[in-house]
Amino acid sequence: MVTFTVKNTGTRVGTDIAEVYASLPAAAAEPPKRLVGWGRVDLAPGESKQLSVPVSRDRLTVFDEASDSWKLVPGEYVLGVGSSSRDLPLQQTISF
Repeated sequence: MVTFTVKNTGTRVGTDIAEVYASLPAAAAEPPKRLVGWGRVDLAPGESKQLSVPVSRDRLTVFDEASDSWKLVPGEYVLGVGSSSRDLPLQQTISF
């Protein structure tokens, strides 16, 4: 579960779709960012809300042909939260 706060800094009621991306360890040989979750929140002007987005472990796995199964690659994973893959102001590194 990834939990963070979203704030409407504008002057109008709005809806935000917060996206959660994961960057897998280099050994996974995967693209640089993978969308692993998202959440929608409605906000009044100046309002802040805490949002929790579930990220299941299977979203972080890669398929291993040798064992014919999905595996979690050991190493550091960077989880980023923002409005798109190009705008991830919140980041946290976790290790498996």
